[in-house]
Amino acid sequence: MTAVPPQLKAVQHHLRTAQEHEKRDPVVAYYCRLYAMQTGMKLDSKTPESRKFLMKLMDQLETMKKELADNESISQEIVGNAHIENYALKMFLYADNEDRSGRFHKNMIKSFYTASLLLDVLTVFGELSEENIQHRKYARWKATYIHNCLKSGETPQPGPIGMEGEAYDDEFGAEGGAEGGAPLAGFQPQVSFRTAPADHSPAVMPPPSNNLQIPPGSHAPANTPAEPPRPTGDVRLTPEDFTRAQKYCKYAGSALQYEDVATAVQNLQKALKLLTTGKE
Repeated sequence: MTAVPPQLKAVQHHLRTAQEHEKRDPVVAYYCRLYAMQTGMKLDSKTPESRKFLMKLMDQLETMKKELADNESISQEIVGNAHIENYALKMFLYADNEDRSGRFHKNMIKSFYTASLLLDVLTVFGELSEENIQHRKYARWKATYIHNCLKSGETPQPGPIGMEGEAYDDEFGAEGGAEGGAPLAGFQPQVSFRTAPADHSPAVMPPPSNNLQIPPGSHAPANTPAEPPRPTGDVRLTPEDFTRAQKYCKYAGSALQYEDVATAVQNLQKALKLLTTGKE
């Protein structure tokens, strides 16, 4: 990777993530570079060094777009959005499970941090949901906290705990942590965590995609209604309602590509509720 100009340092880790996913997941690589270009243009597009770097990045994006022209995650923004979000939350869930199980290692730290970078990347599709803002803050804070604990020989506390925001002065090479150093006491990410077997962490990430393990006697996730909501007869759906329902179905389809049944079910439930009640 060409050296990133100092003025564009804020996007160097997104570009590194793109490089790491070049073959593993070209869609992730493409959107990481798109985020870096859009953000870089705002940071500095005037100095010769930055302008030259950004022009090369634009050329690289054009080439990738042509190579991936048949990929729906590139040609259809809504599918791309779902792809990046599912990938980010998959890494988040893996790291969170390792954390809560007391298994602290470099791979889970990197998973937390990479998840936060990919949630940055989601902003190329629009503003982040409040839930994903919380996920990003929590993942970045956890990566910093656990890294700093291991670096100083301390044993990290698993799960969400109250502590002051930490600053990045480590191998990530960027300052970060909780915004403004504000305490995150009692912070709890709003996500349904899966239960995974207590085995050794995988050598590479993201982990195998066995995302849903239903306890004996259960036949669906806890938030599944006893029976599907029935149409109320006087429901009048707007064009925006149909667009949102389509979005949820796209998200579900993307989740199934990763065998992520829980996310697929959740999004199909949202689509069903919207179409039968007119409400989300």
